[in-house]
This record gives sequence, C-alpha cells and structure tokens, in this order.
Amino acid sequence: MRLDLPDPRVEIRGASWLEDGLPHRLPAWTRPQFPDDFMAMVEAQPSGVRLRLRTAARSVRLDVQVLRVAVDPAPPAEPQPYDVLVDGVVVPQPSAVASAAGVFLLEPLTGTTATKPGPAGVVDLALGGDGTVERDVEIWLPPGETTRLVALTTDAPVSAPVPVREPRWVHHGSSISHGAGAASALGAWPMVAARAAGLDLVNLGFSGNAVLDPFVARAVRDQPADVITLKLGINVVNHDAIHLRAFAPAVHGFLDTVRDGHPTTPLVVISPLLCPLVETTPGPTSLDPADPSVFRTTGQPSEVADGKLTLTVIRSALRSIVEARGDSALTYVDGTTLYGWPDWDDLPMRDQMHPDADAHRLIGTRFAAVLRALQRG
Repeated sequence: MRLDLPDPRVEIRGASWLEDGLPHRLPAWTRPQFPDDFMAMVEAQPSGVRLRLRTAARSVRLDVQVLRVAVDPAPPAEPQPYDVLVDGVVVPQPSAVASAAGVFLLEPLTGTTATKPGPAGVVDLALGGDGTVERDVEIWLPPGETTRLVALTTDAPVSAPVPVREPRWVHHGSSISHGAGAASALGAWPMVAARAAGLDLVNLGFSGNAVLDPFVARAVRDQPADVITLKLGINVVNHDAIHLRAFAPAVHGFLDTVRDGHPTTPLVVISPLLCPLVETTPGPTSLDPADPSVFRTTGQPSEVADGKLTLTVIRSALRSIVEARGDSALTYVDGTTLYGWPDWDDLPMRDQMHPDADAHRLIGTRFAAVLRALQRG
C-alpha cells in the first residue's frame, strides 16, 4: 500500500506545518524574521518530528529527499538513523538510513548555506509482528537531516493513529536540545526525558540559535502546552550576541511573551550545562582552524569586566531573574545539575561543546525527574 505524503492517515507530529512535504518546526509567519540561512536550515531539520500511523504491516518503506550538512571544508556528516516505536516499544533498526542524500553546505562564520540536491532516497524499516494485528507505529526522523517526505509504502493497510493523550511539553533550547552528539532522534536528551516522564514533546531546540529571538518566544506562546521549558544561555555566549546590560531585559521580555499565552502553565528556565571552554571566558566561539573537530573561544577573561558574558555569569543572572519575577509556576534549574564537573570527568565533550550519546541519556534521565515533579505539582 503506497501513500503519497502528506496523507490524513499519517500524522506528522512535532511539526508546525509542511511545505511540499518538508516539515517546519516554526510557523510560516516566522520565516521573514529569520536572521540568516543557518537559522532557516536548523528550523527545517526535524528534531522531535515523527510519523504516527496504525497498521498491521511488518515493514515500511519511506521515500524521502534528504540533505546532510557539510561544514565547509569538511565532507558531509555521516547518515543519521531513523528510530521506530511499535506500541511504544523501540524496534531496533540496524541499518535504517536514507539510501541517498544531497548536501547542505554551511559556512559557519557567515551563517550562509548552499544547497546541492542529491537523488531521492529510501528508508526500509522493519516493524516485526505477524501481519495480522494492528499496532501503533511511530517513525522518528533524524534530527540533523533536512527531510522532505515523499511517500510511505507498507505491506498492510494504514489507518489513522489513536489520539495522543499524554500531556504536551514544549521545549526550546540550543544544539544539545536539537540533538547534537546524540546517537539518534530518540537518544537526544529531550526525547529521553519525554519518554521517561510520559510527555508528548514539541522540540524547538535549534542548533546555534537559542539567542532569545522574539519570534521564537511568540511561537512558544502560541503552542498548546501543559509544561514549557527554556534552556537559555550557551548560544548567547557562543555568538557574543548580548552583553550583561541587555541580557536580563531580553530574558524578561522572552518570559513575558511566553506568559502572555500561558499565564499559569508550569515554566522552567534551565541554565547552561557545564562547558569548561566558556565557564569563565567569554565568546565568541568557533571551530578551531587548527583542528576543526573541536571548538575554541576567542574571548578573554578580562572582558567580563566590560560586560561580556560567560556561563558562570549567565547562571547567576538567570537565577536572579527567576527569583525576581515572583512567579509561583516558574522554576529555575541549574544546568550543571544535569551535566557538571563529575560528568565531564566521566563523559567529556570531545568537541569541547557537545555531549556524546551516553551523556545525552544521562541528562535526559535526570531531567525526567524534574518533569515528573512538575506533574505531581
């Protein structure tokens, strides 16, 4: 059975809208406000986006058009795998990657991109079963590959999935929230936390782009949500985007906008995880020309006196902002309780900026406890 996508029997969850089969995580009205091509690229990468359907099929084939990122002058990234849940249980997929892809060539210093389309690809997924019993299936798309959905083919009929009943969690953050360093979509820490806490995730983590953009605040404001979390700070340092004088008003403004749509919804502000590179030294950060596999900062510790931000300064500022607001439904979580110095010793960030797959699982497990506590009230 072949279904051209989109099709009403296949729910595409975690996306705001589809553009000719391409899932977008932010509403269409935000596009004119994007600062550069880099933001447009990461917004269209489907972190947290999944296909939901009900079928007795034992196998699924997806036809897709994929773009993989190449950071100039490095070659394209390795293919990212697709994850599958059947009745909520992970079904391992030993080789579930798109068979072909084009390239999104990124020039990191300018934020510009160039697209080199490739041939259409297919993804073959094994669901198990005996082909007679209908089950609920979720197919999670790779978080870092731009994926245009073309068609879905199964060996049994497809019907619409059962409605989602879990509370809805809207999360905004940076590249780690997006999934950088995770093994797959379900391995990214927000997905780990959502599954452990029994929540329906909307992931608005954008690599390199959690910089208090007003259009993101409005997008969060307009989302239905039972809990909202905002992981703020690291990209502000990475871009050297805001200095101390402007940081607190910008955070307050972001929170004010979210509260316009969700005046009493549980809201969590999460400060940055440990990142020794910029704990006490400001940004901006970039890939190291001497070794493009790691990041460096060109800031100097002495510049903190002039108002430049470090993670230490940001954590203190965020804690003070949350305390000053007097909002009983607003909580502050120190990111170093999710990943701190002991974790760096055991699970260091190899590129100096992003945790690996094991650290993602650890962070997600720890944050699930925060989410469960919020649900208990």
